Amino acid sequence: MVKSRRHQGAKWANKLLFTKQNKLDLKKVEISDRQQIDKSNNTDVKARNLSINSANWEDDFGHQWGERFLATLLLMGQVVVRLLKGKVDSRNIMEHMANVGLGSLNSVLIIAYFAGMIFTIQSARELIRYGALSAVGGAFALAFCRELAPVLTASVVAGQVGAAFAAEIGEMQVTEQIDALYMLRTNPIDYLVIPRAIACCLMLPILSVFSLFAGIGGGVFVAFYFYHLPVEVFLDSVRDFLELKDLFGVVIKAFVFGGMIAMIGCGWGLTTKGGAKGVSASTKAAVVTSWVCIFIVDFVLSLAIFNELSIN
Repeated sequence: MVKSRRHQGAKWANKLLFTKQNKLDLKKVEISDRQQIDKSNNTDVKARNLSINSANWEDDFGHQWGERFLATLLLMGQVVVRLLKGKVDSRNIMEHMANVGLGSLNSVLIIAYFAGMIFTIQSARELIRYGALSAVGGAFALAFCRELAPVLTASVVAGQVGAAFAAEIGEMQVTEQIDALYMLRTNPIDYLVIPRAIACCLMLPILSVFSLFAGIGGGVFVAFYFYHLPVEVFLDSVRDFLELKDLFGVVIKAFVFGGMIAMIGCGWGLTTKGGAKGVSASTKAAVVTSWVCIFIVDFVLSLAIFNELSIN
């Protein structure tokens, strides 16, 4: 009897322990489930806060344009000072010259060629109507050389190269690679900005000259095949109207446009905030700002070169 009672008591004790253990396991499962729910809720809250912060940053982005433009002007001043002091990092200049020149050459030539054809279609028809057949090439050459060639070339480079500058440097800024350069005792202006500025200033005039010849080629094609104007007459008119001073004006414009595109791309990249969305917004703003500045500066340079200096 005593053994059977002891045996029954052991069974009841084991059942009680098993029940308590199950209850403890259930409580642990409930606690882990609650912790997972809390973690997911916290994740959702953080995601909502991040989206709100990014949205607020995008709302403030338009108001920061003036500050970023002023920072770009200060960056330009620092570049000029460091160039005068001879602090030039020439390791990456050739690479950037290849990216700016060879990387944009095909686009520049194609756009200039078709722009020359379009301009000749519009101008030749009216000039031939008034009997000014021999002036078709000269009128085309003056307008295309003075305005279209440098502006079109700068616009292509701004959309292709300026956007790349803003995206590359902007990504480096948001991923703290710029801070790493400071830790390595490397000035980002010397390493990132100056080589890009030099490459753009050197390659834009060359691209503009190629653009001019491509545009003249398009004009010759349209004048000959559509209006039956002899090639010799068209080219003689170009030589009569176009002077070396006009080419000098093209080089000046292209040089200024190149430095401006590089400064805006690098300036907007260095002032990038807000992660991937910030990089995208900086790239878009850099291209739009470059295009606006190209036309404004082109007006000022045209007024100064072809009016004040009497190059016409």
